[in-house]
Amino acid sequence: MATFMYSARDRVGQMVEGSIDAANSIEGMGALRERGLVVTSIKESQARAAAATKKHQKKKKITIDDKVVFSRQLATMVNAGLPLIEGLSILADNLENGSFAAIIKQIEKDVEGGDTLTEAMAKHPKVFDTLYISLIRAGEAAGMLDQILLQLSSYLEKASSLQRKIKSAMIYPAVIGSVAVAVVALLMIKVIPVFADIFEQFDAELPAPTKFMINLSFFCQKYFIAVSIGVIILAFLFKRYIGTKSGRYQFDAALLKMPVLGELFKKVAIAKFTRTFSTLLRSGVNIILSLEIVARSSGNSVVEEAVIRVRNSIKEGESISGPLKQCSVFPPMVVRMIDIGERTGALDDMLVKIADYYEEQVDIAVAGLTSLMEPLIICFLGVVVGGIVISMFLPMFQLGSIVGH
Repeated sequence: MATFMYSARDRVGQMVEGSIDAANSIEGMGALRERGLVVTSIKESQARAAAATKKHQKKKKITIDDKVVFSRQLATMVNAGLPLIEGLSILADNLENGSFAAIIKQIEKDVEGGDTLTEAMAKHPKVFDTLYISLIRAGEAAGMLDQILLQLSSYLEKASSLQRKIKSAMIYPAVIGSVAVAVVALLMIKVIPVFADIFEQFDAELPAPTKFMINLSFFCQKYFIAVSIGVIILAFLFKRYIGTKSGRYQFDAALLKMPVLGELFKKVAIAKFTRTFSTLLRSGVNIILSLEIVARSSGNSVVEEAVIRVRNSIKEGESISGPLKQCSVFPPMVVRMIDIGERTGALDDMLVKIADYYEEQVDIAVAGLTSLMEPLIICFLGVVVGGIVISMFLPMFQLGSIVGH
């Protein structure tokens, strides 16, 4: 619990001031409204705020979850009738992320100086992307800022959930792969040379697998630095290559064609496309601008190209579904559902249904991928590490005859 100082008007319009204990400012405002007070200002006590400032300074990166909390709380304040400047001030004082709090404080100053909320947020493109700004602009124009902020928070929650699912699918094999590489490197550089010194004392022909492993170990020791530099250079060149338009397109296309992960990436692309598109349409953003925003935020060049073709098709008076049929990412079922939604005037509802379905499919795919990866990784480690160990112990089976000679 924290102590908040407030100013409010009572039922007869008189100004009253006081303090209230609550978990946060939102809860405090709710308690004051139940008393029949209209809050005009509520701030945390200075002692607690100073302690919070030190805490804020520790966190720097602004996450999707930070924006979810901000959007939902600002929506609550706007819906409660609190002035926008006052709402921004309260949030800036109570946000856990110090970097985000500083940005909200600057937005508050810009709004106080005469900017619209859209104009103030547009000055921070690294935090508020085109999608966010477009929805806020639509909300301000329609006088539905609180509803748009709630839609935004719901959209960001879905996007954050989807992002976490992909990370969970990638982290396990990445960690196990890193451990495998470290174990193999340790065996090659530290363990095998010890065996090589032992075998050198015996003047006998070593088995072919053992000789291969010893030679590979010597190669790794001798050229370790050169190989490491080569890997770094290749990684740098690859990054530069996918930084080009054609390189990025080929890389994204290759991702979608991967044997196991390709289907997962396709489902993620469809879920993200339909969720973003439906959110924009439901918020009143016109379809041409919506498609431009969706293309920029798709995260995949193949999908982006398909969405751009859709936008151009609509400009020429054609349908949405036509260009989507030409893109390998979108299955016939999805194209058909979008076509039905477009013809019945319920495109946004149909897009939501597709997004819900494919987000559920991503859940299933991630669970299946994780269960599939475990035996594959175990088999891989068994073959690689087991192969190294067996090749080193093969001469031991001949040790009696070697000593006899």
